[in-house]
Amino acid sequence: MSEQHLNADPFQSIRPYRDNEVAEVLNRMVRDNELVDAIAHYQFPRLPRSILRWLRPIVRIGLAAKVGEIENITSFQKLVANYMTKMINRSTRKLSCSGIDRLDPQEAYLFVSNHRDIAMDPAFVNWALYQYGMNTVRIAIGDNLLRKPYISDLMRLNKSFIVKRSIKAPREMMAAMTLLSEYIDHSISTGHSVWIAQREGRSKDGNDRTDPTLLKMFYMSHRKQRSFAEMVERLNIVPVSISYELDPCDVMKARELASVASQGKYQKGEFEDIDSIVRGITGEKGHVHVDFGEPIRGQFDTPEALAAEIDRQILGGYYLHPTHLAAAGRADSAEAQALLEPRLAQLEPDAQAYLKNMYANPVFNRERIEQQAQSSQEARDA
Repeated sequence: MSEQHLNADPFQSIRPYRDNEVAEVLNRMVRDNELVDAIAHYQFPRLPRSILRWLRPIVRIGLAAKVGEIENITSFQKLVANYMTKMINRSTRKLSCSGIDRLDPQEAYLFVSNHRDIAMDPAFVNWALYQYGMNTVRIAIGDNLLRKPYISDLMRLNKSFIVKRSIKAPREMMAAMTLLSEYIDHSISTGHSVWIAQREGRSKDGNDRTDPTLLKMFYMSHRKQRSFAEMVERLNIVPVSISYELDPCDVMKARELASVASQGKYQKGEFEDIDSIVRGITGEKGHVHVDFGEPIRGQFDTPEALAAEIDRQILGGYYLHPTHLAAAGRADSAEAQALLEPRLAQLEPDAQAYLKNMYANPVFNRERIEQQAQSSQEARDA
């Protein structure tokens, strides 16, 4: 048995923080100059850095007052929820949900979701579950987003656990993925639901596809005990489809796709991930819809077969907004075109097609799924 498994807390390096760790983490964060500077910059975006440094003592006092009454994870999440509620009210025109009545509030689920926004995808899932009287999820987040210690602390206080994507050595990667598989199984079996994206990174082109490699990772800690199909039943997998009428990061995504197409690469800025998180939280989203699929049952013996079923449910459950239909040429909506035009105007001509496709592809994917279902039904009836 490895040294890690002899540890009384084998998941310590990746799991969310616990109640008894909250005070120490918050004290550390209040002393973190980078966090204090980031808050000062957010509150006073026009001031130069040299002046912002002089504001540190004031910002630190304000931050300490905000977190002073937080004693556990629940109270931290309530603080986050208050900010999120204000942000949702400012940035969304409407929030809707479907399929949640398929869930049992007493059960824990592994929610495998399409991925459009770093912070808001799991936030909207949590919002829907909270409205339904269910507990919030533990959120999988890649360590590529946790380069700054204060960001890692914030995320782990908010029930996030770490997916170690930066490891390159094969043996270390295998150990990290096995530990992650164990943690996900441990969470579900002890009554804690989990949210994880269907593949690494956001879907920037509007095509939502499940990576079978992710599903192989789920199975790594089960291989010696049960079949792949038995694992699928055990994990209580529910596909989730999140649809934004407007993607706050659509212009950034289109520029990146155009750069990759023309130059073969895209050089990400030092703080681009953080900028994407902030823009995703604060930017205009219009109508947002969350669809919960059916808990997956039946014989799915391979990662590829399971990926196909998750895709079928995510693409079939994707709510098509007027912006999607207009971009795909399926509806002549002047209002939807008026929403898209200012975004297209920010882009060079070669990048505009990528933004249009980003909104149009969910329509084409839904049509393909519906055609496949119709063909299968006709074959059964024949």
